[in-house]
Amino acid sequence: MTKVQPYKRLTAAFYQQTDVVALAQALLGKVLVTNIDGVQTAGIISETEAYRAPDDRASHAWNNRRTKRTETMFQAGGCAYIYLCYGIHHLFNVVTAPEDTAHAVLVRAIEPLEGLDVMLERRGGAAKYTGKKIRQLCSGPGALSQALGLTTVLDGQSLIIPDSPVWIEDRAIAISAPDIATGPRIGVSYAGVSATWPWRFWIKNTII
Repeated sequence: MTKVQPYKRLTAAFYQQTDVVALAQALLGKVLVTNIDGVQTAGIISETEAYRAPDDRASHAWNNRRTKRTETMFQAGGCAYIYLCYGIHHLFNVVTAPEDTAHAVLVRAIEPLEGLDVMLERRGGAAKYTGKKIRQLCSGPGALSQALGLTTVLDGQSLIIPDSPVWIEDRAIAISAPDIATGPRIGVSYAGVSATWPWRFWIKNTII
């Protein structure tokens, strides 16, 4: 019998590259996985946004601002930065670059891949997502975090160690440059000229 090899998890070398804009694009097509209380869910990353300290006014760590919340961003690339938005939504970010650099990529949307029944339950039940509404299940950073069981409890969690409850895999899903659309980031109008930077990336023609 042929032994099935496990999917390849992204390594520290991937996360600690210094070009966060390129990494935001490289994460498209990768698979975000959680194992919460023994229940595994996963989805293909289909939309991201890059945030680069210290010059990016849209970044929480603009001007190298270090607070209790942003301290996670200054860790070495390869951990989760999860914060609460408007006191309601848990937003999942990937910390990138070497320690003390404070770059991060916000994951904005995924295409459900594994554990759809669990995702539906976490998002309020299957009845809410009949027909075309299924597109809304994991579209938006708060929605995908809820579907995958990601909360601020996992802020600072390593994405690399073998027993981590959250990680990202390379499942050899090919996303080429023509497949990627780009535009300004969402909800950062306060950031002046930084708000116009085309640092949001998404896969064209997805279900999202």
